[in-house]
Parts: sequence; C-alpha cells; structure tokens
Amino acid sequence: MDRDVEKIGKYEIIRRLGKGATAVVYLARDPKLEREVAIKLIRFEGDNEAVSRRLRKLFQTENSIGRRLNHPNIVKIYDAHIEEDYAYLVMEPVYGESVERFCAINQLLPMHRAIEIIFKCCLALDHAFRQGVVHRDIKPANILIDQDGNPKITDFGLALNLNKDRNKDSTFVMGVGSPSYMSPEQIKNYPLNQKTDLYSLGVVLFQLLTGRLPFRANNAGALVYKIVNTDPPSVCALNPNLPEKLDPILRKALEKDLYNRYRNGAEFAKDLSAVRYKIFDENDTELDLSRFGQLRRLAFFTEFEDIEIWEVLRISVWRDLAERVTLIHEGEQSRLFGIIIDGQVEISIEGKVICQAGAGEVIGEMAFLHPRDSTRWATVTTLAPTLFLEINSAALELSSEEVLARFRDVLIAKVLDRLRTANTALAQYGQPAVKGKQNLCVDLELAPL
Repeated sequence: MDRDVEKIGKYEIIRRLGKGATAVVYLARDPKLEREVAIKLIRFEGDNEAVSRRLRKLFQTENSIGRRLNHPNIVKIYDAHIEEDYAYLVMEPVYGESVERFCAINQLLPMHRAIEIIFKCCLALDHAFRQGVVHRDIKPANILIDQDGNPKITDFGLALNLNKDRNKDSTFVMGVGSPSYMSPEQIKNYPLNQKTDLYSLGVVLFQLLTGRLPFRANNAGALVYKIVNTDPPSVCALNPNLPEKLDPILRKALEKDLYNRYRNGAEFAKDLSAVRYKIFDENDTELDLSRFGQLRRLAFFTEFEDIEIWEVLRISVWRDLAERVTLIHEGEQSRLFGIIIDGQVEISIEGKVICQAGAGEVIGEMAFLHPRDSTRWATVTTLAPTLFLEINSAALELSSEEVLARFRDVLIAKVLDRLRTANTALAQYGQPAVKGKQNLCVDLELAPL
C-alpha cells in the first residue's frame, strides 16, 4: 500500500484515491480496454493468519457477490485477483464523493435531492435482495455520488449471501457494520434479511434530512441501548420545514419490529415517490447562505459558532408577517418564541402597552424558559411588516447540547437585562427609599501565638 505504486497486475496506476482500514483504492488505467478503473488493493497480514483469512474471505465475498449485481446504482465489479500476499479488485470508477459530506448540518442537500438519492438506493437494494444479497453495512461512506448526481452503493465486502446455508456461511461475521447504522436485530446478532439494509438506509435518510443521527449517545453501550429500546425522534420535529408525510415513512423504515418494517426496497421507494413534498429550485443554496448571513450579523447570535447557526437554520421557520398580526395571545398555552429579523412588534398586557421590540430582539422566551408553566402573560402584535424567525421548541430540545446551552445562556441574559430595565422603570413610581447608615467594615487581625 505504498504511495509510489506504479502498476498492479496489468493496470497502470494514475493516483491514489483513498485509504481505509483494510485497503487502499487507486485510480488506474486498463491498457487493453483503454479505460479508467478503480482498484481496491488489500495486503494480507503476514504475521496474523486469522486476520489474513478474514481479509481473504471478505475479498472473495465482494468479488463473487459484486459480479452477480448489475444495477445502475451499484458499483460494477470488472475483475479480481488473489495472490499470496495481496489481492485486488477492479471496479467501475466513480468520479465524485460519498453522501457523508451531505450529512453535516451545514451541508444538507435540498429535500428533493435527499429523497431522490435514497429512492434510487432502495431500488438498488431491492435488486441485490432479488439476487440473494444483503449488504449489512449501509452507511453514508458506502453511498457514492457520481458526476451526474446518481448514487452508487459500494463495498459489498461484508455482504451476506442468503442463498447459502447461514450455519455454514463463513462470510457472516458477528458484529460487522457501523454501530450508528446497525439495525436492532443486527446488534442482537439475530439472523438477517433484506430488512436490515432498509433500516440502515432509513438512518441515512434521517441524517440527510436533519443533519443528525436518530440515536446519539456518549458511549457505545448507551447507543446500543437506544437503538434496541427507544423510539427515534420525529424528523419533522427536528426540521419543521419537512412535510408531515415523511414522518410515517421514517417510522416504518426504523421500525424495531421486523413485521412492521418495509418488506423490501421497492415498497420503501414507492412510499418515497408518493410524498407530495415542496419542490426546491436551484436557488436553495443561495437562500441558505443569505439567511445564514442575516443571522450571523444579528447581535443575538454573536456568541454562536458558525456550525451552530447552521443548526438553528434547520430547526427554525422564517415567517413573513403583515402589519397588525398577533403572534402571541396572553392566556394561551404555547412555547413559541423567536427572533425579529426585520420589522417591529408591540408587547402589551390587558390592552396596555409595555414596550416595543425591533430587529434582533427575541420574543416569547419566558414561556420557553419556564420549567412548568407555558401560559402567556403578554400579547405580541406586529406594528409593521415583520420578518420573524420562529424557533421550533421541540426541535431545539432535540438539537445538540451546544446549541441548546447557547440558547439558554443568551435567553437568560436577555430576560435579566429586561428585568433590570423594568426595575429601573418601576423605581420612578416608587416611594423614597430609606437611607441606611454607612457600612462599617471592621478588619480583624489575628494576634501572634
């Protein structure tokens, strides 16, 4: 796996593309067919026979299974060779990157693109299942995006051949897969079928839509417990801009009960195609960047990191409000709060004006901060056309600890500042204060022993 490899077999190395735990991938040229190929090179561990046997088996699995799969959304296998010290797999090259990049909160794809990618992956996994193959390691790093924007599933090295006797199938390795994307039955080491891949694909879709995993924990034990025992949060709670019809689809994909989960990729794909979602245009990215810039300039977000502001964008809704629209009614139960981006509002109690608030000011924060009572004690009405950033309270409470802590710190500081202002105003109507005596400080000095 040297950097200066010039040739592997008959293939001329162009450059190294990447390195994984067990293999190095190169871009190479096939001189006979005059085409570029990708080569996965595996070197066997000379001093560790057990590891070498396992690597050989994984390689043979990927080769034998990969050659049977012929689908536009699965990376094609062209050739394979096994030598004494190494082996290499020759594959279709994919000029692009994995969807791993688009799982970051500040790099999320438009919703229709995320759904399109998973839709095509559903059909690819359905094809694999009909060939008797379960991938067992579906995760963002194993879904590549080519130059035309099409997904291609790769790395079938951990695949399970359903056409063989599981009791004799040595390709089944207990514990394979990436923990965050593993199904409950995979964690429990139960027999697997195609539904385990659909669960993992559901996790990837959840992450592409929200920028976070459905289950998060500080250690592997806690993560395993959550995957097996707890329900995932609502994607629409985490991203209120998503259509409600996505919630039941994700719930079914991430169902712990195998009987209630999608039976095959075609069924999963059918439900995705039926979602009547908003059509995003090519200006989505520009709109996101513009809104990010607006928040970055507000004093409210001064202490927020850039990545935290991107997270705020995903858990909020931008509302254009006309003049004389009542945002909050006193007496109602609601935890709605948000920040005025532009415009002005009036805050009143029992028909009497308390104050006005403009750009950069937060409203409704007290009901959010109160641990028990969400009753509104004031009314908020727009005085002019107003652009309002509504923070979804449920989504905020499910967001990262950093963002939640940042909001609480800033909101508490705002409440304290307003309390000081209110106290100053009240003091103008108060009685003259009692004048106390001068504070006498007595310094005590210990006498030496």
